[in-house]
Amino acid sequence: MRGRISIVTKFKIEKFEGDWKSREEAISAGVEPYEVIEFEKNIGLNEGIEEAWKLICGIGGTAFDSSNAHIGVGDGTTAEDASQTGLQGTNKCYKGMDAGYPSVSGTKATFRATFGSDDANFSWQEITVANGSDDSAKNLIRKVQDMGTKTSGSTWIATVEITMS
Repeated sequence: MRGRISIVTKFKIEKFEGDWKSREEAISAGVEPYEVIEFEKNIGLNEGIEEAWKLICGIGGTAFDSSNAHIGVGDGTTAEDASQTGLQGTNKCYKGMDAGYPSVSGTKATFRATFGSDDANFSWQEITVANGSDDSAKNLIRKVQDMGTKTSGSTWIATVEITMS
């Protein structure tokens, strides 16, 4: 009998007019997203998988916790490959976690970061979850997906859910 581990990753980008510090702040002000994009599938990056194993086995590594975890976005369109390290584009931005993230519920970890009016104003073509604020960090996953072009005056909130079963 063979065992099997399944990992499913879901992404959500919520786009708001204005400059907001969090999804909750915008919603409490009566502002709803003008667009929501949801997509799935990605590739696990070897560097992040190795880091996760080190953490699981207690032999070192940097945690993907509230102090270290970042969601990164960039304009790279190079297809995903497990050997990649970091984002592949020219324009990149890594943002730390919103308050209360990452969170774990059962077999799912959820990461969320808010990109305010002055952050990541370029074409979003790739997304990652990393344990640091730049490409030198260990990137757990990478997905290439046209998410649109963010401009000043808007806030985009990226949520990444990773479920293992």
